[in-house]
Amino acid sequence: MALLASLVMLGGCFGDDENWNGKDISGLMPELAFELTGTSGDTITAEQTDGQIRLLFFGFTSCPDICPATLQKLSRAVTNLPEALRTDTQIVFVSVDPQRDTPERIDSYVSFFSDRAIGLTGEEPALRELSKRYRTTFGYDEPDADGNYNVSHSGAVYVFDREGKARLLIRPELSVEEIRTDLVALAEES
Repeated sequence: MALLASLVMLGGCFGDDENWNGKDISGLMPELAFELTGTSGDTITAEQTDGQIRLLFFGFTSCPDICPATLQKLSRAVTNLPEALRTDTQIVFVSVDPQRDTPERIDSYVSFFSDRAIGLTGEEPALRELSKRYRTTFGYDEPDADGNYNVSHSGAVYVFDREGKARLLIRPELSVEEIRTDLVALAEES
């Protein structure tokens, strides 16, 4: 009984993980940093998006399932935010398929899902460096006879606060409402 009481008291010392729906990654990942090519062909840096909550997602425009489902879910979550928070939230789609995903193609792709999304890409070494920074990876399958290939990548979304600190990892199984709830809570605290 004394052991149980001690565990309950100790549990109170560590907090309740703020009741996030996503995985709290505060202090576990580095701050948001990138220098990639935007859809206009200009260089875009993380600093240019400072002051907004950013949702970073790696994918490619020919993705048959994970990317469209994730971007649709993120778009719906952001669209359902109160107006002031909606304009303060940015979906950052990073294409890891620079061979096929031109800035124009990426622009058309992200614009289909949301006006709160930006699309970025870069040379493969820069993309590998960025994915490594956030402990993820991507790879290319062998092309078929027509030259088509699949790109394997994670379905996770990294959420950064207004200061660029990594805060949450959104897993694919979270609902639109769970994501929206986390974004509201994060916006209210920062």
